[in-house]
Amino acid sequence: MAPKTPEQGIWSARLGRRQLLKGLGAAGSLMALGGAGRLAEALAADAPAGRSPGEIPQRALGNTGLTVSAICFGGAHWGRIENDAEAIRLLHAAIDAGVNFLDNAWEYNGGRSEELMGKALQGKRQQVVLMTKVCSHGRDKKVALQQLDDSLRRLKTDYLDLWQIHEVVYEDDPDRHFKPNGGAEALLEAKRQGKVRFIGFTGHKHPSIHLKMLSHDFPFDTCQMPLNVFDGTYRSFEREVLPVLNQRGIAPLGMKSLSGNAEPIKQKIVQPEEAIRYVLSLPIASLVSGIDSPQVLKQNLDIARRFTPMTTAEMEGLRARVAMYAMDGRYELFKSTNRYDGSIGRAQHNLS
Repeated sequence: MAPKTPEQGIWSARLGRRQLLKGLGAAGSLMALGGAGRLAEALAADAPAGRSPGEIPQRALGNTGLTVSAICFGGAHWGRIENDAEAIRLLHAAIDAGVNFLDNAWEYNGGRSEELMGKALQGKRQQVVLMTKVCSHGRDKKVALQQLDDSLRRLKTDYLDLWQIHEVVYEDDPDRHFKPNGGAEALLEAKRQGKVRFIGFTGHKHPSIHLKMLSHDFPFDTCQMPLNVFDGTYRSFEREVLPVLNQRGIAPLGMKSLSGNAEPIKQKIVQPEEAIRYVLSLPIASLVSGIDSPQVLKQNLDIARRFTPMTTAEMEGLRARVAMYAMDGRYELFKSTNRYDGSIGRAQHNLS
């Protein structure tokens, strides 16, 4: 598919926060009246007919024309499996089960995640929607495009379905990426070269940083962010960013449904199924899920196969049940500390 050449200066204009939120129309009204659950119910009413028993749900990836599995296979945890053959068998099992959306990043495990995925995808590349991320962390277009070539070589492919700017988490990151000759220009150049079909960005820190990225009139296809049962109470991406994405046709991608370290599961505050089901009940395209063992894969596949959306009342009840644990962000420390930020990004901001 030949990438569409964007108009000159398409991202140079900035929209104020008020302008960005203005005109949300029906989506905004539904969010205001009943939260994301109300919006999810409305969207579900327009969804295609139900799937066959045992199938992984498939959803539209925004306006890209692609259809992806509701569970996206995360490359970070998976890349830490020491035995290559074991890791490859796990990924093949996921693909055979109907997971067709794969996540990765240039910096995951020093490049090992991409190299391992490249080996695993030999003979299977056309079965998947392949995503990786650029980790320039505010450096210039040249660095970003070199990383793209690294990723393509490691993944043993000549194109990516989706290339996202990774970890937009510092207040000045949007300015760094949108400066002349910055990361945003690299995204457009990669599309012009035919190396990338679609583009997006990720981040886990604060909704205001996402909204600053979105305030540029830029043709993002996707946007990845933390979504979980605690997020609705603390620095909420669900409440502040999700309705903007749905209004603009940008595919929302969830992550950290178990808070990134499964600590709320270990402490029995929530169960894996209700945590994952809550996020899948939001109006998102897919949930990036860390999978590092056959047991975790089976758990997540089973949850996805029997998934039915929560009602608004169920979602509100779950948020209320965990509110006392959510209000201080103790289970979302990736939002308030830099301990979960990548070392390369920290170095670019002179942080240890």
